Amino acid sequence: GNPELPTAVNITWSSINFKTILQWQPKPSGYFYTVEIHGQISDTKKKCILTTETECDVTDALRNVKETYTAHILSVTSSRMDNFEEPPFAASEKFTPYNQTVLGKPEIRNYTQKGSKLNVVFQDPLTPYTFPNGSFQSIRDIFQHDLEYKLYYWKDQSSGKKDVTTKSHTFEISVDSTKNYCFYIQGIIPSRRENRNGQESTVLCTSLGRNILDEYGAEVFIIIAVIVIAVITLAIVLSVILCKRKKAKAAREKEPLNGV
Repeated sequence: GNPELPTAVNITWSSINFKTILQWQPKPSGYFYTVEIHGQISDTKKKCILTTETECDVTDALRNVKETYTAHILSVTSSRMDNFEEPPFAASEKFTPYNQTVLGKPEIRNYTQKGSKLNVVFQDPLTPYTFPNGSFQSIRDIFQHDLEYKLYYWKDQSSGKKDVTTKSHTFEISVDSTKNYCFYIQGIIPSRRENRNGQESTVLCTSLGRNILDEYGAEVFIIIAVIVIAVITLAIVLSVILCKRKKAKAAREKEPLNGV
């Protein structure tokens, strides 16, 4: 080997919906990196040949998503690429996309709250892999029955959260027809030991016609009532004071002048 060349350190796999990026350190100076992906049964694949970057998109080298891979980060000079001499390298930890890729955020396509039913329709995240016709495979196409989704929902302005699970693209749940609800969706692979829960979708809320009590709460009404009572009381007190002053003035005007 060529031990005078530094080898990569801090090698990490970053994978969401099977798009997988390999990252490492340090930035090379006077040499290059070449990435080799070694599978258990597949041929070795070279990626990011003679790169000065410290990351490499290795997605298309991991198409057999249930296979376990190891990455070798080779430290090379351009003049040594054709030599039989093996360059120094650092090896990554093992990585199995099917077990370790993170599930991305589901996309909520439509939701309605009619009466006591809340209906939510969502879409699977897509992967970088394609079918023969060129359309992208979704995570459901790969995980199939291993994939399920959980809907977390709660009354708007409440902290009490409930959840339901489905293997389809829709949720239909019974709710209080007079209340608005907020919710989000999360993909789950129950068979996994790690990375079971995916990323959470955007939180959305229904928007039934709210009354002021729902919007601001009873406390505000109490404050308003106190203010109204105070204003009415003040008005009555002022009216009484003014009335007494008028009577006193009228009484003084009726008194005979002194010395007449």
